[in-house]
Amino acid sequence: VFLKLIFNVYYELHFTYLEINPFVVKDNKVHLLDLAAKLDETARFEVGTRWGDIDFPAPFGRMLTTEEVSIADLDAKTGASLKLVVLNKHGRIWTMVAGGGASVVYADTICDLGFASELANYGEYSGAPSTQQTYQYAKTILSLMCAEPHSSGKGKVLIVGGGIANFTNVAETFKGLVMALREFDTRLKRVNGKIYVRRGGPNYQEGLRIMRELNAELSVPIEVYGPETHMTAIVSLALDLNQNVAPCPPDDDAFPCSLLSLGDVKPQNSHERKSLNNQEKEPISSNSAYSGELFTRDTTCLVYGMQTRAVQGMLDFDYMCLREKPSVAGMVYPFGGFHTQKFYWGTKEILLPVYPSASYAIEKHPSVTCVINFSSFRSAYDSTSEIMKYSNQIKVISIIAEGIPEKRTKELNRQARMAGARLPIIIIKKMN
Repeated sequence: VFLKLIFNVYYELHFTYLEINPFVVKDNKVHLLDLAAKLDETARFEVGTRWGDIDFPAPFGRMLTTEEVSIADLDAKTGASLKLVVLNKHGRIWTMVAGGGASVVYADTICDLGFASELANYGEYSGAPSTQQTYQYAKTILSLMCAEPHSSGKGKVLIVGGGIANFTNVAETFKGLVMALREFDTRLKRVNGKIYVRRGGPNYQEGLRIMRELNAELSVPIEVYGPETHMTAIVSLALDLNQNVAPCPPDDDAFPCSLLSLGDVKPQNSHERKSLNNQEKEPISSNSAYSGELFTRDTTCLVYGMQTRAVQGMLDFDYMCLREKPSVAGMVYPFGGFHTQKFYWGTKEILLPVYPSASYAIEKHPSVTCVINFSSFRSAYDSTSEIMKYSNQIKVISIIAEGIPEKRTKELNRQARMAGARLPIIIIKKMN
């Protein structure tokens, strides 16, 4: 009885580790003499009230700064990703990097060049944050950067970097950054600040134009570069390592990545398109119980969540790859009724259906074999479980949410195994 009770507590309250050593049984009573346990912090939204008043320590035993708490709170209220870790508030080199992978690359580059001790922060913003969210994020970094001049007397630098975005509208996020830079212009001048920008992706030309115009307006210098420049080249410039890099041309059209310009990319002639689609199809190997191909050139998917930017980016990519039909068959949005959503297929407007439930959408599209699930970490388990009821049709479920509780992740894997020969492949972007 005791073992059953202790297991129920372990399972229901989302423990990830529980060790009782030693315990004593006397007069049919169990006495716990020592206990060590770990709770899954990501499950707070499910069982936090049952845990009681529990504070989780910051990583490595350090206390979170006011600014880190502020960004964590902002991150929790959006589907975008906003992260900030203050490494050295007295540091000279500050970064505002788009994308988790890019943030690692920039931090590694700064350290490899011998400036680890001057790196002030680490973090990233991604997932198409709004203009206002980007403004709040940028303002937080600038407030730290402008708190005091550097002890060496050297000026501080802000590196605004990133790779080539998939669906984040560069111009919209840069509008938020511009608002913050205008607000901190005087304080940036006091710390002899300089700003280096390198960015690519949807609407990057407009975003870079906005930054070039801001350079003429502010009292601190801004150097602007586009995707024709290697993404880490601005690090050497910011650190005065005498690297010659050509600035972004005013009318840069070398990379037609803008959402506005993608429609101008013309497909090749119909014979070339036909020959591409008729090429021998190579199956993608998998360790799953599925036999056959997971993806082909004709694979179609459903997108769970009202992620119009992501869908438009997928359609643009399909069109540029000369697909005959869009890879997105429809969308699922459980907070509204059935309707259609307008998108662009090259220069033409098309309508995609939006369904109120995954079951309705899957039944309407028997050829769909993949679902990209943009549900939040709170609802990703329930929505994925609903999709897995159709494991005879759905081969791949890609979950974008971060912070899904470990228990729920294991349960999803168990559900997949129970499907036997119809086992879906579940791809989880990241689990905190």
